[in-house]
Amino acid sequence: MRGAALYCVAVRTPQGEILVDTQSLGASSLRTRLGRWPLLRGLIVLWDALVIGTRALTYSANAQAESANERIEGAPLAVTLVGSVVAGLALFLLLPAAVGHLIQTALGWPHWAANLTEGIFRLVLLVGYIAAIGRLPEIRRVFGYHGAEHQTISAFEAGETLTPASIAPYPLEHPRCGTAFLLTVAVLSILLFGALGPMPLLPRLGYRLLLVPVLAGLSYEYLRLTGKYRDSWLSRALSWPNLALQRLTTRPPSPEMVEVALAAFQTLRRAEQDQPSGPYGA
Repeated sequence: MRGAALYCVAVRTPQGEILVDTQSLGASSLRTRLGRWPLLRGLIVLWDALVIGTRALTYSANAQAESANERIEGAPLAVTLVGSVVAGLALFLLLPAAVGHLIQTALGWPHWAANLTEGIFRLVLLVGYIAAIGRLPEIRRVFGYHGAEHQTISAFEAGETLTPASIAPYPLEHPRCGTAFLLTVAVLSILLFGALGPMPLLPRLGYRLLLVPVLAGLSYEYLRLTGKYRDSWLSRALSWPNLALQRLTTRPPSPEMVEVALAAFQTLRRAEQDQPSGPYGA
């Protein structure tokens, strides 16, 4: 669970105990200045998502370790993080760009048609990947915790008394979700990359990498705008695809999963009593 200045990670050990780790999001004059600028603040959110996500998964994995030798830390952790980022960029950014270039050169399609095909292929690849891994038992369990996070925040925002029973009726989808960010990046890449002209393969791949920060910034501002006016019919219509995709990344949680989500959220609220408040996110 993420707040304005802190985040909390809760995990259940094999012995049934719930452990909670509270960490600062970090503060610096540079971070504060960047956080005020449109587009640039999206980069902070993207970086935080990578760092916090890695730390959370590492903390969870280490809590399940039966011995110190099974813990993930140091060089293995760094290699895992770098390898994951490289693999993600290669699969979801560079591979579709290479496919678009192949279509343009081999079939003689105009660059706009090849760029459009590239974007659609990227979108299908992302949705297909999420749907495929969601069939794995371990990932289904992760998605159950994801649903518990969303239900807890929705119940809090509705003024509900937070108990596993009172949280259960709330929706699994939430507008402030990282899944929404991924889908927005994929859709906006169609528009942004589609505006580029024809180019050889290596410059094509290079421009895709260079424009990742621009995509992140635009996606964040789009989500921020639709969230601000989420009660309007237009905002609800624009947000519908993001909420629909979350049906793939969430599962109905068990009461035990909701207890873990509650532990993280309640610890965060107590820790931020003397800090700037919300909005909370998962």
